[in-house]
Amino acid sequence: MARAVPAVSRALDILELFLDRASLSAPDITERLGLPRTTVHELITTLVDRSYLVSVGGQPTHYRLGMRTFQLGSAFADRLDLATESRLVAQRVAANCDETVHVAILDGTYVVYIAKVDSTHPVRMVSAVGRRLPAHCTGVGKMLLSGLSPQALDALYPRDRELTGMTPQSITSPSKLRAHLAEIREFGLAYDHCESNDSVHCVAAPVYDHDGDMVAAMSISVPAMRWDEQRERDWGELVRDGAGALSQRLGHRPPPGELESRLAQRLETGHERLRENL
Repeated sequence: MARAVPAVSRALDILELFLDRASLSAPDITERLGLPRTTVHELITTLVDRSYLVSVGGQPTHYRLGMRTFQLGSAFADRLDLATESRLVAQRVAANCDETVHVAILDGTYVVYIAKVDSTHPVRMVSAVGRRLPAHCTGVGKMLLSGLSPQALDALYPRDRELTGMTPQSITSPSKLRAHLAEIREFGLAYDHCESNDSVHCVAAPVYDHDGDMVAAMSISVPAMRWDEQRERDWGELVRDGAGALSQRLGHRPPPGELESRLAQRLETGHERLRENL
């Protein structure tokens, strides 16, 4: 097996320090990586020569990311295929829960499924890629709606117009929908308790792109006969991890501390096993 090249690894370590910092000094880099000062100087000189780093004006020993990193990031973003990336991650999530996994995007007041991986159970949710459903009746839809501004939400759902439901459990009140979306924003998960299908529950989590915009939502859909409080907790954590993994593939970087906080919570509740294959 080929081995990693230490010099390349160290150069990449330097670049990754800038993912959540606008600029760093050479002494900062030396301290954070624990490398010899001469090694850091040589690596920085090389990165500057190749336009991966540039000196900050008026501060010759301070650096920020250079144009070459922007060009590489743009090339990566241009080649991303949301549907393909979604299916790859959805397959891993489905392998962990053996339930139906969807990824959907918002299209006005509807959601459109762009990826789906089926459960192997004889009884499972019937759906298809390309299918459209009212957003306010689905977990993925409510998650996506929670990311809209109040103005955008008002344009889609006037406050004086009742919504059409799909089942007796569907939300039809504009005010109740807004209150529900506020809860989703706070909790970070959206649930569909038989609101789009009388016999199906689902839980959904947000997917973000490299700009930090919510571009999709991922859900796990489960027939009511297999849904209980334990699975609600377990699949909620699993779909949150899956959506996070897809977001990372799209170039999203979580805010500092978010990963550590989620890991600590997972360890406390015994859910760490759910992300082993993500």
